[in-house]
Amino acid sequence: MSLKIYPGEIHGLVGENGSGKSTLVKCLSGVHQPSSGTIYHRGQPVVIHDPLTAYSLGVATIYQERSLVPGLTVAENIFLGRLPAGRLRLRVDWQEIYRNSSAILKKLGIELDPHRIIEDLSVAEQQMVEIAKALSMEAELVIMDEPTAAIGLEEIERLHGLVRNMAEHGIAIIYISHRLDEVVQVMDRVTVLKDGQVVGERLKEELTVKGIVEMMIGSDVKEHYPKERNRTRELLLSVSDIHTDRGVDGASFELYRGEVFGLAGLIGMGRTEIALAIFGIDPIRRGRLRLHSLPAQRSTSGFSSPQEAIRSGVALLTENRKHTGLFMNFDGPKNVSIAKLDSISRYGVLSLRRENAQARQYIEKLRITPAALERSVQYLSGGNQQKVIIARWMFSQAEVFILDEPTQGIDVGAKVEVYNLINDLTRQGKALILISSDFDELLAMSDRIGIVNRGRISEIREAREIDKKYLVENASVRQGARSQP
Repeated sequence: MSLKIYPGEIHGLVGENGSGKSTLVKCLSGVHQPSSGTIYHRGQPVVIHDPLTAYSLGVATIYQERSLVPGLTVAENIFLGRLPAGRLRLRVDWQEIYRNSSAILKKLGIELDPHRIIEDLSVAEQQMVEIAKALSMEAELVIMDEPTAAIGLEEIERLHGLVRNMAEHGIAIIYISHRLDEVVQVMDRVTVLKDGQVVGERLKEELTVKGIVEMMIGSDVKEHYPKERNRTRELLLSVSDIHTDRGVDGASFELYRGEVFGLAGLIGMGRTEIALAIFGIDPIRRGRLRLHSLPAQRSTSGFSSPQEAIRSGVALLTENRKHTGLFMNFDGPKNVSIAKLDSISRYGVLSLRRENAQARQYIEKLRITPAALERSVQYLSGGNQQKVIIARWMFSQAEVFILDEPTQGIDVGAKVEVYNLINDLTRQGKALILISSDFDELLAMSDRIGIVNRGRISEIREAREIDKKYLVENASVRQGARSQP
Protein backbone atom coordinates (compact mmCIF):
# COMPACT_ATOMS: atom_id res chain seq x y z
CA MET A 1 0.00 0.00 0.00
CA SER A 2 1.27 3.44 -0.99
CA LEU A 3 -0.29 6.76 -0.07
CA LYS A 4 0.64 10.47 -0.22
CA ILE A 5 -0.81 13.11 2.10
CA TYR A 6 -0.38 16.83 1.40
CA PRO A 7 -0.60 19.83 3.77
CA GLY A 8 -4.03 21.45 3.81
CA GLU A 9 -5.68 18.45 2.14
CA ILE A 10 -8.80 16.60 3.34
CA HIS A 11 -8.00 13.07 2.22
CA GLY A 12 -10.81 10.52 2.42
CA LEU A 13 -10.01 6.90 3.17
CA VAL A 14 -12.79 4.43 2.37
CA GLY A 15 -13.16 0.68 2.08
CA GLU A 16 -15.06 -2.26 3.50
CA ASN A 17 -14.32 -3.61 6.97
CA GLY A 18 -11.10 -5.61 6.70
CA SER A 19 -9.79 -3.55 3.77
CA GLY A 20 -6.83 -2.26 5.80
CA LYS A 21 -7.94 1.23 6.90
CA SER A 22 -7.43 0.63 10.62
CA THR A 23 -4.08 -1.14 10.12
CA LEU A 24 -2.78 1.74 8.01
CA VAL A 25 -3.91 4.28 10.61
CA LYS A 26 -2.24 2.29 13.40
CA CYS A 27 1.02 2.26 11.44
CA LEU A 28 0.88 6.04 11.06
CA SER A 29 -0.06 6.42 14.75
CA GLY A 30 2.78 4.25 16.05
CA VAL A 31 0.53 1.45 17.33
CA HIS A 32 1.75 -1.07 14.74
CA GLN A 33 5.05 -1.34 12.87
CA PRO A 34 5.02 -2.06 9.12
CA SER A 35 6.92 -5.26 8.25
CA SER A 36 8.30 -3.62 5.11
CA GLY A 37 8.22 -0.31 3.26
CA THR A 38 9.06 3.21 4.40
CA ILE A 39 7.16 6.11 5.92
CA TYR A 40 8.40 9.57 4.89
CA HIS A 41 7.78 12.77 6.82
CA ARG A 42 8.44 15.94 4.81
CA GLY A 43 10.61 13.89 2.45
CA GLN A 44 12.71 12.24 5.16
CA PRO A 45 12.35 8.54 6.14
CA VAL A 46 11.10 8.04 9.71
CA VAL A 47 10.34 5.11 12.00
CA ILE A 48 7.26 5.69 14.15
CA HIS A 49 8.13 3.49 17.14
CA ASP A 50 5.13 4.38 19.30
CA PRO A 51 2.31 6.95 19.72
CA LEU A 52 4.70 9.38 21.44
CA THR A 53 6.90 9.35 18.35
CA ALA A 54 3.81 10.00 16.22
CA TYR A 55 2.91 12.98 18.44
CA SER A 56 6.45 14.36 18.08
CA LEU A 57 6.03 14.23 14.29
CA GLY A 58 2.72 16.07 14.52
CA VAL A 59 0.41 13.09 13.98
CA ALA A 60 -2.80 13.09 16.07
CA THR A 61 -5.47 10.39 15.80
CA ILE A 62 -9.12 10.81 16.77
CA TYR A 63 -10.54 7.31 17.06
CA GLN A 64 -14.22 6.37 16.67
CA GLU A 65 -14.15 5.18 20.29
CA ARG A 66 -13.39 8.44 22.07
CA SER A 67 -10.35 8.57 24.34
CA LEU A 68 -11.61 11.19 26.79
CA VAL A 69 -11.80 10.76 30.58
CA PRO A 70 -15.49 11.26 31.51
CA GLY A 71 -14.93 12.64 35.02
CA LEU A 72 -12.42 15.36 34.03
CA THR A 73 -13.07 18.81 32.60
CA VAL A 74 -12.75 19.85 28.98
CA ALA A 75 -9.44 21.63 29.68
CA GLU A 76 -8.00 18.68 31.64
CA ASN A 77 -8.79 16.36 28.74
CA ILE A 78 -7.28 18.70 26.16
CA PHE A 79 -3.96 18.72 28.04
CA LEU A 80 -4.15 15.22 29.48
CA GLY A 81 -0.63 13.82 29.88
CA ARG A 82 0.88 17.24 29.13
CA LEU A 83 -0.27 19.34 32.11
CA PRO A 84 2.00 22.42 32.30
CA ALA A 85 3.84 22.94 35.56
CA GLY A 86 4.34 26.20 37.46
CA ARG A 87 7.63 28.04 37.96
CA LEU A 88 9.08 25.60 40.48
CA ARG A 89 7.58 22.61 38.64
CA LEU A 90 6.04 21.44 41.93
CA ARG A 91 2.42 21.92 40.94
CA VAL A 92 0.20 22.16 37.87
CA ASP A 93 -0.39 25.63 36.42
CA TRP A 94 -4.18 25.42 36.23
CA GLN A 95 -4.58 29.02 35.08
CA GLU A 96 -2.43 28.34 32.04
CA ILE A 97 -4.38 25.15 31.24
CA TYR A 98 -7.75 26.93 31.23
CA ARG A 99 -6.35 30.01 29.47
CA ASN A 100 -4.79 27.92 26.68
CA SER A 101 -7.89 25.72 26.39
CA SER A 102 -10.10 28.78 25.97
CA ALA A 103 -7.76 30.10 23.25
CA ILE A 104 -7.82 26.80 21.34
CA LEU A 105 -11.61 26.48 21.54
CA LYS A 106 -12.01 30.11 20.42
CA LYS A 107 -9.65 29.55 17.48
CA LEU A 108 -11.83 26.64 16.36
CA GLY A 109 -15.03 28.61 16.87
CA ILE A 110 -16.23 26.13 19.53
CA GLU A 111 -18.49 27.72 22.14
CA LEU A 112 -17.70 25.43 25.06
CA ASP A 113 -16.82 26.19 28.66
CA PRO A 114 -13.42 24.55 29.42
CA HIS A 115 -14.60 23.96 33.01
CA ARG A 116 -17.44 21.62 31.94
CA ILE A 117 -17.20 17.91 32.78
CA ILE A 118 -16.88 15.60 29.75
CA GLU A 119 -19.63 13.18 30.80
CA ASP A 120 -22.09 16.11 30.79
CA LEU A 121 -21.40 16.87 27.12
CA SER A 122 -23.25 15.57 24.07
CA VAL A 123 -21.52 13.16 21.69
CA ALA A 124 -20.98 16.00 19.21
CA GLU A 125 -19.43 18.24 21.88
CA GLN A 126 -17.09 15.44 22.94
CA GLN A 127 -16.04 15.12 19.31
CA MET A 128 -15.16 18.83 19.31
CA VAL A 129 -13.02 18.33 22.44
CA GLU A 130 -11.14 15.54 20.65
CA ILE A 131 -10.38 17.94 17.80
CA ALA A 132 -9.26 20.67 20.23
CA LYS A 133 -7.04 18.11 21.93
CA ALA A 134 -5.41 17.25 18.58
CA LEU A 135 -4.79 20.90 17.74
CA SER A 136 -3.30 21.56 21.20
CA MET A 137 -0.54 19.16 20.19
CA GLU A 138 0.19 21.39 17.17
CA ALA A 139 -0.67 18.50 14.88
CA GLU A 140 0.33 18.62 11.22
CA LEU A 141 -1.71 15.53 10.36
CA VAL A 142 -5.04 14.75 12.03
CA ILE A 143 -6.52 11.29 11.43
CA MET A 144 -10.29 11.13 12.02
CA ASP A 145 -11.97 7.72 12.21
CA GLU A 146 -15.75 7.89 11.58
CA PRO A 147 -16.17 11.32 13.21
CA THR A 148 -19.83 11.67 12.15
CA ALA A 149 -20.98 8.13 13.01
CA ALA A 150 -23.08 9.15 16.01
CA ILE A 151 -23.98 12.81 15.50
CA GLY A 152 -26.89 14.61 13.81
CA LEU A 153 -27.25 16.91 10.80
CA GLU A 154 -26.46 20.21 12.52
CA GLU A 155 -23.46 18.71 14.33
CA ILE A 156 -22.18 17.14 11.08
CA GLU A 157 -22.28 20.50 9.27
CA ARG A 158 -20.46 22.13 12.18
CA LEU A 159 -17.81 19.39 12.17
CA HIS A 160 -17.30 19.76 8.41
CA GLY A 161 -16.77 23.48 8.98
CA LEU A 162 -14.08 22.72 11.57
CA VAL A 163 -12.38 20.27 9.22
CA ARG A 164 -12.29 22.85 6.42
CA ASN A 165 -10.96 25.43 8.88
CA MET A 166 -8.09 23.10 9.86
CA ALA A 167 -7.28 22.43 6.21
CA GLU A 168 -7.21 26.17 5.45
CA HIS A 169 -4.56 26.50 8.19
CA GLY A 170 -2.38 23.94 6.42
CA ILE A 171 -3.25 20.89 8.53
CA ALA A 172 -3.57 17.63 6.60
CA ILE A 173 -6.62 15.49 7.37
CA ILE A 174 -7.10 11.75 6.83
CA TYR A 175 -10.87 11.29 7.09
CA ILE A 176 -12.28 7.77 7.36
CA SER A 177 -16.01 7.47 6.70
CA HIS A 178 -18.64 4.96 5.61
CA ARG A 179 -21.02 7.81 4.72
CA LEU A 180 -20.34 8.15 1.03
CA ASP A 181 -22.46 11.29 0.61
CA GLU A 182 -20.15 13.23 2.94
CA VAL A 183 -17.10 11.70 1.24
CA VAL A 184 -18.24 13.19 -2.07
CA GLN A 185 -19.22 16.48 -0.44
CA VAL A 186 -16.20 17.22 1.78
CA MET A 187 -13.07 15.41 0.54
CA ASP A 188 -10.41 16.93 -1.71
CA ARG A 189 -9.18 13.47 -2.66
CA VAL A 190 -10.31 9.93 -1.87
CA THR A 191 -8.32 6.69 -1.71
CA VAL A 192 -10.27 3.40 -1.86
CA LEU A 193 -8.80 0.32 -0.15
CA LYS A 194 -9.67 -3.33 -0.70
CA ASP A 195 -7.92 -6.38 0.77
CA GLY A 196 -5.01 -4.30 2.04
CA GLN A 197 -4.32 -2.58 -1.27
CA VAL A 198 -5.17 0.70 -2.96
CA VAL A 199 -7.72 -0.05 -5.70
CA GLY A 200 -8.47 3.50 -6.75
CA GLU A 201 -7.92 7.19 -6.14
CA ARG A 202 -10.16 10.07 -7.19
CA LEU A 203 -9.88 13.85 -7.01
CA LYS A 204 -12.83 15.96 -5.83
CA GLU A 205 -14.07 16.75 -9.33
CA GLU A 206 -14.13 13.02 -10.18
CA LEU A 207 -15.97 11.84 -7.05
CA THR A 208 -19.35 10.11 -7.31
CA VAL A 209 -21.09 7.74 -4.91
CA LYS A 210 -21.59 5.27 -7.75
CA GLY A 211 -17.88 5.26 -8.62
CA ILE A 212 -16.80 4.75 -5.00
CA VAL A 213 -19.26 1.88 -4.45
CA GLU A 214 -18.14 0.11 -7.63
CA MET A 215 -14.48 0.33 -6.54
CA MET A 216 -15.30 -0.89 -3.01
CA ILE A 217 -17.59 -3.82 -3.70
CA GLY A 218 -17.47 -4.27 -7.46
CA SER A 219 -21.20 -3.76 -8.04
CA ASP A 220 -23.49 -1.04 -9.28
CA VAL A 221 -24.85 1.53 -6.85
CA LYS A 222 -28.43 0.39 -7.67
CA GLU A 223 -27.73 -2.73 -5.64
CA HIS A 224 -26.84 -0.56 -2.63
CA TYR A 225 -30.49 -0.28 -1.50
CA PRO A 226 -32.23 -3.57 -2.47
CA LYS A 227 -35.67 -2.56 -1.17
CA GLU A 228 -38.61 -4.99 -1.25
CA ARG A 229 -42.18 -3.82 -0.61
CA ASN A 230 -43.93 -6.35 1.62
CA ARG A 231 -46.36 -4.16 3.57
CA THR A 232 -49.78 -5.67 4.21
CA ARG A 233 -53.01 -4.16 5.57
CA GLU A 234 -52.77 -6.11 8.83
CA LEU A 235 -52.23 -3.73 11.74
CA LEU A 236 -49.56 -4.96 14.16
CA LEU A 237 -48.85 -2.09 16.57
CA SER A 238 -50.64 1.17 17.45
CA VAL A 239 -48.88 3.92 19.40
CA SER A 240 -51.37 6.52 20.68
CA ASP A 241 -50.30 9.88 22.15
CA ILE A 242 -47.53 8.49 24.39
CA HIS A 243 -45.57 10.66 26.85
CA THR A 244 -42.45 9.90 28.91
CA ASP A 245 -40.20 11.76 31.34
CA ARG A 246 -37.36 11.74 28.78
CA GLY A 247 -38.88 13.87 26.05
CA VAL A 248 -41.57 11.85 24.28
CA ASP A 249 -44.46 14.31 24.08
CA GLY A 250 -47.51 12.88 22.33
CA ALA A 251 -46.07 10.53 19.69
CA SER A 252 -48.60 8.54 17.63
CA PHE A 253 -48.31 6.16 14.67
CA GLU A 254 -49.43 2.76 13.39
CA LEU A 255 -47.28 -0.13 12.20
CA TYR A 256 -48.41 -2.79 9.72
CA ARG A 257 -47.20 -6.33 9.16
CA GLY A 258 -44.42 -6.42 6.56
CA GLU A 259 -43.82 -2.67 6.83
CA VAL A 260 -40.67 -0.64 7.43
CA PHE A 261 -41.70 2.55 9.23
CA GLY A 262 -38.88 5.11 9.26
CA LEU A 263 -38.33 7.73 11.94
CA ALA A 264 -36.52 10.84 10.70
CA GLY A 265 -35.33 13.83 12.70
CA LEU A 266 -32.38 15.50 14.33
CA ILE A 267 -30.53 13.75 17.13
CA GLY A 268 -32.16 14.88 20.37
CA MET A 269 -35.61 15.33 18.85
CA GLY A 270 -36.94 12.11 20.39
CA ARG A 271 -36.41 9.30 17.87
CA THR A 272 -34.47 7.02 20.23
CA GLU A 273 -36.65 8.05 23.16
CA ILE A 274 -39.76 6.79 21.31
CA ALA A 275 -37.98 3.45 20.81
CA LEU A 276 -37.03 3.24 24.50
CA ALA A 277 -40.64 3.93 25.49
CA ILE A 278 -42.06 1.21 23.24
CA PHE A 279 -39.49 -1.31 24.49
CA GLY A 280 -40.28 -0.70 28.15
CA ILE A 281 -37.04 1.00 29.14
CA ASP A 282 -38.70 4.39 29.74
CA PRO A 283 -42.12 4.20 31.46
CA ILE A 284 -45.03 5.62 29.46
CA ARG A 285 -46.69 8.21 31.71
CA ARG A 286 -49.62 8.89 29.42
CA GLY A 287 -51.00 7.34 26.21
CA ARG A 288 -51.30 3.72 25.14
CA LEU A 289 -49.79 0.93 23.06
CA ARG A 290 -52.09 -1.47 21.25
CA LEU A 291 -50.68 -4.85 20.24
CA HIS A 292 -52.50 -6.59 17.42
CA SER A 293 -51.90 -10.30 16.68
CA LEU A 294 -48.90 -10.40 19.01
CA PRO A 295 -48.45 -12.85 21.93
CA ALA A 296 -49.91 -10.16 24.22
CA GLN A 297 -53.08 -9.10 22.38
CA ARG A 298 -54.08 -6.22 24.54
CA SER A 299 -54.04 -2.47 25.01
CA THR A 300 -51.47 -1.32 27.52
CA SER A 301 -50.15 1.91 28.95
CA GLY A 302 -46.70 0.53 28.22
CA PHE A 303 -44.48 -2.42 29.07
CA SER A 304 -43.25 -2.52 32.65
CA SER A 305 -39.83 -3.76 31.51
CA PRO A 306 -37.86 -4.87 28.43
CA GLN A 307 -38.47 -8.47 29.52
CA GLU A 308 -42.22 -7.95 29.15
CA ALA A 309 -41.69 -6.34 25.73
CA ILE A 310 -39.57 -9.29 24.58
CA ARG A 311 -42.20 -11.80 25.78
CA SER A 312 -44.77 -9.79 23.82
CA GLY A 313 -42.78 -10.04 20.59
CA VAL A 314 -40.99 -6.67 20.53
CA ALA A 315 -37.23 -6.38 19.88
CA LEU A 316 -34.75 -3.47 20.04
CA LEU A 317 -31.44 -3.22 18.21
CA THR A 318 -29.85 -0.36 20.14
CA GLU A 319 -27.97 2.62 18.76
CA ASN A 320 -24.72 1.62 20.49
CA ARG A 321 -24.14 -2.09 19.90
CA LYS A 322 -20.93 -2.19 21.94
CA HIS A 323 -22.29 -0.67 25.14
CA THR A 324 -25.99 -1.54 25.16
CA GLY A 325 -26.42 -4.23 22.51
CA LEU A 326 -23.84 -6.98 22.94
CA PHE A 327 -22.04 -8.87 25.68
CA MET A 328 -18.64 -8.17 24.17
CA ASN A 329 -16.79 -10.86 26.16
CA PHE A 330 -19.31 -13.59 25.16
CA ASP A 331 -19.23 -15.62 21.97
CA GLY A 332 -21.95 -15.59 19.30
CA PRO A 333 -24.18 -18.40 20.71
CA LYS A 334 -24.44 -16.77 24.14
CA ASN A 335 -25.32 -13.42 22.58
CA VAL A 336 -27.99 -15.06 20.41
CA SER A 337 -29.63 -17.18 23.13
CA ILE A 338 -29.79 -14.54 25.88
CA ALA A 339 -33.22 -13.22 24.87
CA LYS A 340 -34.97 -16.60 25.26
CA LEU A 341 -33.02 -18.85 27.60
CA ASP A 342 -36.11 -20.74 28.75
CA SER A 343 -36.48 -22.32 25.30
CA ILE A 344 -33.10 -24.07 25.63
CA SER A 345 -33.34 -24.85 29.33
CA ARG A 346 -34.94 -27.71 31.24
CA TYR A 347 -35.87 -27.44 34.91
CA GLY A 348 -33.88 -24.22 35.04
CA VAL A 349 -30.69 -25.80 33.66
CA LEU A 350 -29.26 -24.36 30.44
CA SER A 351 -28.39 -26.86 27.70
CA LEU A 352 -25.16 -25.70 26.06
CA ARG A 353 -25.63 -28.30 23.31
CA ARG A 354 -29.04 -26.88 22.37
CA GLU A 355 -27.70 -23.32 22.68
CA ASN A 356 -24.90 -24.01 20.20
CA ALA A 357 -27.19 -25.92 17.83
CA GLN A 358 -29.82 -23.16 17.77
CA ALA A 359 -27.24 -20.40 17.40
CA ARG A 360 -25.50 -22.27 14.56
CA GLN A 361 -28.76 -22.27 12.58
CA TYR A 362 -29.09 -18.51 12.78
CA ILE A 363 -25.39 -17.84 12.25
CA GLU A 364 -25.51 -19.90 9.05
CA LYS A 365 -28.86 -18.43 7.96
CA LEU A 366 -27.65 -14.84 8.38
CA ARG A 367 -24.23 -15.64 6.89
CA ILE A 368 -22.41 -14.52 10.00
CA THR A 369 -18.73 -15.46 10.05
CA PRO A 370 -18.26 -18.99 11.49
CA ALA A 371 -15.73 -17.47 13.92
CA ALA A 372 -18.74 -16.16 15.88
CA LEU A 373 -19.43 -19.71 17.11
CA GLU A 374 -16.29 -19.72 19.22
CA ARG A 375 -14.83 -16.23 19.45
CA SER A 376 -15.95 -13.29 21.60
CA VAL A 377 -18.04 -10.90 19.53
CA GLN A 378 -15.58 -8.09 20.31
CA TYR A 379 -13.33 -9.61 17.64
CA LEU A 380 -16.02 -9.57 14.92
CA SER A 381 -16.51 -6.83 12.34
CA GLY A 382 -19.23 -4.24 12.89
CA GLY A 383 -21.44 -5.85 10.26
CA ASN A 384 -21.17 -9.28 11.86
CA GLN A 385 -21.87 -7.79 15.30
CA GLN A 386 -25.09 -6.22 13.99
CA LYS A 387 -26.16 -9.52 12.46
CA VAL A 388 -25.54 -11.34 15.77
CA ILE A 389 -28.03 -8.96 17.44
CA ILE A 390 -30.57 -9.52 14.65
CA ALA A 391 -30.06 -13.28 15.08
CA ARG A 392 -30.86 -12.88 18.79
CA TRP A 393 -34.20 -11.25 18.06
CA MET A 394 -35.07 -13.75 15.36
CA PHE A 395 -34.35 -16.50 17.89
CA SER A 396 -36.69 -14.76 20.37
CA GLN A 397 -39.48 -15.01 17.74
CA ALA A 398 -40.00 -11.23 17.74
CA GLU A 399 -42.66 -9.75 15.47
CA VAL A 400 -41.80 -6.05 15.84
CA PHE A 401 -38.15 -5.03 15.33
CA ILE A 402 -36.96 -1.57 16.36
CA LEU A 403 -33.67 -0.86 14.55
CA ASP A 404 -31.87 2.22 15.89
CA GLU A 405 -29.03 3.24 13.52
CA PRO A 406 -28.52 -0.37 12.30
CA THR A 407 -25.80 0.50 9.76
CA GLN A 408 -23.84 2.99 11.85
CA GLY A 409 -20.10 2.43 11.54
CA ILE A 410 -20.25 -0.49 9.09
CA ASP A 411 -19.04 -0.60 5.51
CA VAL A 412 -21.04 -0.59 2.27
CA GLY A 413 -20.92 -4.36 1.78
CA ALA A 414 -22.13 -5.01 5.34
CA LYS A 415 -24.87 -2.40 4.89
CA VAL A 416 -26.22 -4.26 1.89
CA GLU A 417 -26.32 -7.45 3.97
CA VAL A 418 -28.32 -5.62 6.68
CA TYR A 419 -30.72 -4.30 4.03
CA ASN A 420 -31.21 -7.82 2.70
CA LEU A 421 -31.96 -8.98 6.25
CA ILE A 422 -34.58 -6.22 6.52
CA ASN A 423 -36.17 -7.58 3.36
CA ASP A 424 -36.07 -11.12 4.76
CA LEU A 425 -37.82 -9.98 7.94
CA THR A 426 -40.60 -8.09 6.15
CA ARG A 427 -41.05 -11.04 3.78
CA GLN A 428 -41.73 -13.17 6.87
CA GLY A 429 -44.39 -10.69 7.98
CA LYS A 430 -42.32 -8.95 10.62
CA ALA A 431 -42.75 -5.19 11.07
CA LEU A 432 -39.81 -2.82 11.51
CA ILE A 433 -39.29 0.65 12.95
CA LEU A 434 -36.14 2.07 11.31
CA ILE A 435 -34.32 4.98 12.97
CA SER A 436 -31.49 6.38 10.86
CA SER A 437 -29.50 9.59 10.45
CA ASP A 438 -28.69 8.49 6.89
CA PHE A 439 -31.58 10.04 4.94
CA ASP A 440 -30.69 8.20 1.72
CA GLU A 441 -31.00 4.94 3.64
CA LEU A 442 -34.23 6.03 5.32
CA LEU A 443 -35.87 7.03 2.02
CA ALA A 444 -34.72 3.92 0.19
CA MET A 445 -35.60 1.29 2.82
CA SER A 446 -38.81 2.69 4.39
CA ASP A 447 -42.40 2.28 3.26
CA ARG A 448 -43.57 5.27 5.28
CA ILE A 449 -41.60 7.92 7.20
CA GLY A 450 -42.59 9.82 10.32
CA ILE A 451 -40.79 13.10 11.02
CA VAL A 452 -39.98 13.50 14.72
CA ASN A 453 -39.89 16.95 16.30
CA ARG A 454 -39.61 17.49 20.06
CA GLY A 455 -40.92 14.06 20.96
CA ARG A 456 -43.87 14.14 18.55
CA ILE A 457 -44.35 12.78 15.05
CA SER A 458 -45.27 15.96 13.22
CA GLU A 459 -45.90 14.35 9.83
CA ILE A 460 -46.19 10.89 8.27
CA ARG A 461 -45.65 10.44 4.52
CA GLU A 462 -45.20 7.61 2.04
CA ALA A 463 -41.45 7.33 1.44
CA ARG A 464 -41.98 7.27 -2.34
CA GLU A 465 -43.76 10.64 -2.21
CA ILE A 466 -40.85 12.64 -0.76
CA ASP A 467 -37.19 13.26 -1.59
CA LYS A 468 -34.07 13.94 0.43
CA LYS A 469 -34.42 17.72 0.12
CA TYR A 470 -37.93 17.57 1.62
CA LEU A 471 -36.76 15.28 4.42
CA VAL A 472 -33.74 17.42 5.32
CA GLU A 473 -35.78 20.64 5.36
CA ASN A 474 -38.64 19.22 7.44
CA ALA A 475 -36.54 17.11 9.82
CA SER A 476 -34.44 20.18 10.58
CA VAL A 477 -37.45 22.21 11.69
CA ARG A 478 -37.44 22.22 15.48
CA GLN A 479 -41.03 23.31 16.02
CA GLY A 480 -43.20 20.21 15.53
CA ALA A 481 -46.95 19.99 15.35
CA ARG A 482 -49.22 17.25 16.59
CA SER A 483 -49.02 13.82 14.95
CA GLN A 484 -50.93 13.36 11.73
CA PRO A 485 -52.80 10.12 10.94
